[in-house]
Amino acid sequence: MSSVLLYIALQTFSVLAALFALVKGGKGERWAAGVVLLNLVIGTSAAVITRQNVEIVRLANDGLAATALLVITLRYGAFWLGAAMLLFAAGFAVHSFYIVTERALDLPYVVINVISWNGLIWCLIIGTIIAWTRRIRGARAAATPAPAA
Repeated sequence: MSSVLLYIALQTFSVLAALFALVKGGKGERWAAGVVLLNLVIGTSAAVITRQNVEIVRLANDGLAATALLVITLRYGAFWLGAAMLLFAAGFAVHSFYIVTERALDLPYVVINVISWNGLIWCLIIGTIIAWTRRIRGARAAATPAPAA
């Protein structure tokens, strides 16, 4: 599989995961999905619009997304949100390291970015499944009549 097809597959999976969170998640998951989608749009737009300074745009993009996830984490306090925020911060750290040291983008850069991004996406999926099942359990509990005494 070529790297372009792999990139498209990963981006498609990310969009589908964010849409899943928007449809089935709670408020925290929906906000996080919005941050993920906005991050994808900005990152992809930067790569398409400008070939220069793409890494600086991605650095700022990841920094802002990590900050937004921090606010969402503090507001909704879910464990998975904290993990997602830390994974975004890891991506930010990798971008900044490569920019400051002026290293060429190499295999470790790609591997770390793919792992941190996919970890973030899986955190979003798992958090959405947890919120969804809690909502279903709560609805079932509310629908179940209380036992007669």
